[in-house]
Amino acid sequence: MDISLTQSLIALSVGIVLIVLLTTRFKLHAFFALITACFVVGLGLGMPLSDVLATTKTGFGNIIGALGLIIVFGTALGIVLEYTGATLVLANSILRITGQRRAASAMNITGYVVGLPIFCDSGYIVLSSLNKNLAKRTGTAMALMAGSLASGLYAVHCLIPPHPGAAAATATLSADFGLVVLYGMLVAVPTAYIGLVWSKYASKSLQKETAGGSDEAEDETVVKKLPSVWLSLLPIVVPIVLIGVRSFMQVGETSSFIAKAFYNIGAPEIALAIGVLLAIAGKRDWKMEDLNTLMRQAVEKAGDILLIIGAGGAFGALIAQANIAQHLSGDSAISGMGLMFPFLLAAILKTAQGSSSVAIITTATMVLPMLPSLGLDSEAARVFTVLAMGAGSMMVSHANDSYFWVISRFSGVGMPMMLRVFTVATLLMGTVAMAVIYLLYFLIR
Repeated sequence: MDISLTQSLIALSVGIVLIVLLTTRFKLHAFFALITACFVVGLGLGMPLSDVLATTKTGFGNIIGALGLIIVFGTALGIVLEYTGATLVLANSILRITGQRRAASAMNITGYVVGLPIFCDSGYIVLSSLNKNLAKRTGTAMALMAGSLASGLYAVHCLIPPHPGAAAATATLSADFGLVVLYGMLVAVPTAYIGLVWSKYASKSLQKETAGGSDEAEDETVVKKLPSVWLSLLPIVVPIVLIGVRSFMQVGETSSFIAKAFYNIGAPEIALAIGVLLAIAGKRDWKMEDLNTLMRQAVEKAGDILLIIGAGGAFGALIAQANIAQHLSGDSAISGMGLMFPFLLAAILKTAQGSSSVAIITTATMVLPMLPSLGLDSEAARVFTVLAMGAGSMMVSHANDSYFWVISRFSGVGMPMMLRVFTVATLLMGTVAMAVIYLLYFLIR
């Protein structure tokens, strides 16, 4: 099928604009917006309807097959850690180390640690009660506490699998899962810290205040028996270590049984399943009814995420039919952009439609066929391309981002202060993340 560059760009532009309008203006679920865009792009490229449907189904199935178990186990891990109170144990342990005078720093670190297995919105809701209590006890401005916690959660959410955007991009680009996790954790440290620094600066003119928001009942997990620090930490640390070790292993037919065993359990799906079992072990007096309820919640939540990811894969399959990479491969301006191209593309999509996951998934499917022309086709380059898209998907969070409203609602911080503190923080976080990614890529490639 011979398609001109003009026709390809028009079809693609219409598809992206349609996604933005349907998800923001008309509040349509991202799954239906992406699937609708698939048919619009396919028909715009002149494909027969039957081919559009077949390509959509293939793209949908491929990405679900690659990520289904990872997303389900990752979601289950987060839900169990919330239920057992492990997240509160970790937060209190970090606070004991940092001291109450550094309450904002403690919550920033807590957000980073707790956010590794838990989605940023869920993590903020779970920790919001503790965050408000700390603000009251220490006399710290709630805007500062909210920005600090939100930044820590947000940094790892955008950069590190098994969070859906980063996981989908890793699978789409066939990047090394373990290396994306390891380098993503490294990049997320200064990224989360700059969010803390800006939150302190932006709220320094505020008088000391008590925590805002509604006076809801204290979190029930505070009064029930909580797991120990080690039992709370193991479900997070063990999967990360197993996945990381696997990334540096080369196993062949002559390898020992132990080496093969470590390599196999280091597969992301198995490592996360082990994490779920360890999280369950953090609570002794389980009732089967409660456990079944949690697992059902995990499957239901993961199903929603997988539908969006699958639709993103379908959209990418249609984009691939446009052969934009072939048209742009000789464009020196595009080729010279390297990592900056996926970063800027993800940033534009994030700012326009609000969802970091949709932004990075859409960017990954668009960038995949362009990797050779961008000079990003090596194993290391694919890893850092995923991270560059993650950095772009951070900026800029504002009123069209559901996480923005979760922070505002559960902290009692109004929109003007949210824009001043968190929105600007996300701009700085994405910029710092990209700078660190460039530095690491220059040193490692």
